[in-house]
Amino acid sequence: MAWRKWGLGLLTMAYPLVIYFGLQHYSPRVMALALVVLALLRAATSRQTGWRVTALLAAALAIAVLASDHELPLKLYPVLVNVAMLAVFGWSLRHPPTLIERLARLREPDLPPSGVAYTRRVTQAWCVFFVVNGTIAAITALAGSDRAWAIYNGGIAYGLIGAMFAVEWLVRQRVKRRHAEGHHG
Repeated sequence: MAWRKWGLGLLTMAYPLVIYFGLQHYSPRVMALALVVLALLRAATSRQTGWRVTALLAAALAIAVLASDHELPLKLYPVLVNVAMLAVFGWSLRHPPTLIERLARLREPDLPPSGVAYTRRVTQAWCVFFVVNGTIAAITALAGSDRAWAIYNGGIAYGLIGAMFAVEWLVRQRVKRRHAEGHHG
């Protein structure tokens, strides 16, 4: 089962590059099939309502491509993913515990109040990230070249996600160290 999730994750990550290179040789309608396949796989493998809704919206983008033979809806998929992630993280801010707190409690079930506050700030930071990343994805889709869209959405965006994880991990280590020093000093 884990290989399915990894495979779907890799397919999702490769999507911008697949679309970019595919559009060099095929019509948008043909490339819409890639989005249909991705949407069907996402819907079939996810138990979470949010991902199923995202899959349905992705299918709607594919239908728009099939009807119009225009590539723009294909390029809006990364925007859709950022909106979905913003919705999930934002919803958890309004209906605690936050998503980050839930993940933190997997490792530390007795998360102290300072940890809860920290995970809330991290969730807020991810919300800001998804707004900024989704905005850039939209700009590249609407006003950028196909190449700029593919480079940003198929590479730079993932580098930024990795940087976000790395910076958060470093900050978390510092916060934990300060918290530990405060209890011992």
